[in-house]
Amino acid sequence: MPKVLVAMSGGVDSSTTALLLKEQGYECVGATMRLCTEKLLGKPAESDDVEDARSVCAKLGIPFVELDCADEFESTVVRDFVDSYLAGETPNPCIVCNRRLKFGALYEKARDLGCDFIATGHYARILRDGQGRPRLAKAIDPSKDQSYVLYSLTPEKLEHVLLPLGGMTKAQVRQIAEEHGLVTAHKSESEDICFVPDGSYLDFLGRYADVACEPGDIVDVDGRRIGTHKGAIAYTIGQRKGLGIGGLKEPYFVCGKDMPSNTVVAGPESALFASELVARDWNWIAPESEGPFRASVRTRYHQQEQTAVLTPGPGNTMHVAFDQPQRGIAPGQAVVAYDGDLVVGGGTIC
Repeated sequence: MPKVLVAMSGGVDSSTTALLLKEQGYECVGATMRLCTEKLLGKPAESDDVEDARSVCAKLGIPFVELDCADEFESTVVRDFVDSYLAGETPNPCIVCNRRLKFGALYEKARDLGCDFIATGHYARILRDGQGRPRLAKAIDPSKDQSYVLYSLTPEKLEHVLLPLGGMTKAQVRQIAEEHGLVTAHKSESEDICFVPDGSYLDFLGRYADVACEPGDIVDVDGRRIGTHKGAIAYTIGQRKGLGIGGLKEPYFVCGKDMPSNTVVAGPESALFASELVARDWNWIAPESEGPFRASVRTRYHQQEQTAVLTPGPGNTMHVAFDQPQRGIAPGQAVVAYDGDLVVGGGTIC
């Protein structure tokens, strides 16, 4: 009987994942990672999610393990988040967590426990190509598709990953959980980053990393000073509100930041559009291409895909040239390439 370690977040998706896999005959072990400490949150760390995961495992009659991953979470995911903001980027910590913890540390723990697979409640599918190689694919339900945040999975790891919810809708998942009496059946989803539960990145950066917002110049695209900002770190690409710029003939948006000089660049909406980008740390899921190739591309989660020509560059970089200029491309975010439903690969916009 194949043995699988199920990543249990305490939510309905991971709970239903464990239920489905047990019904399919897998020997399941539920595992929850403790990530956030009181120091990180600035308040006592809640244990409701852990207890919900433990309760589900007890109901299903499967073992439950709790893993203390707080130190690694802080040194990798949180540190990357802070460093990216200080560099003027817009980070996506969930992608880093997937790469370094869920399919990194937890994947290794599964091997230590003698598990053949690791499973999560992500909405994505694993298919086989014509040569039998595993490929990451979009979920059946476009509104729940999470393939974008899983682009860092390698073909080697995909051989040992199970994603049983990829062919289901959220409504179906909740119905199954309810029919089986799982305590998580109607649990709401969190929309915030787990270590910034109130959604205030600036408060977190100030408290955790002692980052202070220093006023500086807002300049136009030609470098002329047109206003004063409250601190460059507080602004994001595409932002319109809160600039405090008056007397302009048209709305201005944040279209760039220079962190060493603490300068925010603002311009008309046309200045937000770019025809190309470069990504670093490119991860191939499809067989590598040595030359240019065409693909559909997302530069934001759930963005409508845009056609482009991708050209591999030196040092694991990828140059992306869009057929049509794209609005608000933000360094630090992921760019993910698709061939139909299949993920080709992805990297970090730089």
